[in-house]
Amino acid sequence: MPLDILSQMIASLWLMLPAYLPNPAAVLFKGKIPMDFGRNFIDRKRILGKGKTWRGFFGGALTGFAFGLLQNFIARYLPQPWFPPFSEDTRVIGIILSLSFGAMLGDSFGSFIKRRLGIESGGRAFLLDQLTFVLVAWLLLWLFYPAWFMAHFGKPVSVSTILVITPIIHRIVNIIGYKMGKKDVPW
Repeated sequence: MPLDILSQMIASLWLMLPAYLPNPAAVLFKGKIPMDFGRNFIDRKRILGKGKTWRGFFGGALTGFAFGLLQNFIARYLPQPWFPPFSEDTRVIGIILSLSFGAMLGDSFGSFIKRRLGIESGGRAFLLDQLTFVLVAWLLLWLFYPAWFMAHFGKPVSVSTILVITPIIHRIVNIIGYKMGKKDVPW
């Protein structure tokens, strides 16, 4: 594998960390107030379910954001182009917010779809669980920072790396959370 392709793959995974961290961090924050306030949708099913709380949503997103800021700072000391900074200007804040909050919005949207399909909280939904958060984070980046998105995630190597590796990372992190007693199910 040429070194350029490998560096693009690693850079893509590096830049996705603020989107990867919010969901496992949200589990640590838990919370009592559900995002849907216990209400049902017009189909008489819960809007999101008991597992999606405001504290978890904001705790997870802010964890991803804080980690992204740390990444951006330490990137200047790491080998390039393997570990690029998000930005050298104020765009860094919006880029990282798009990734971290986009991930949490995507996870919530995935829960909304699962409830519509009759899948209960904690139920399995292959690829919906693993990729919705990525797609919504990417959508926000593309809407607010299209040139940055295309430069960092618009290449076939970047897209395929994230779409193939993310389900594997998601599974491993969920198994770890289950073994730690932080998740009820290992998926």
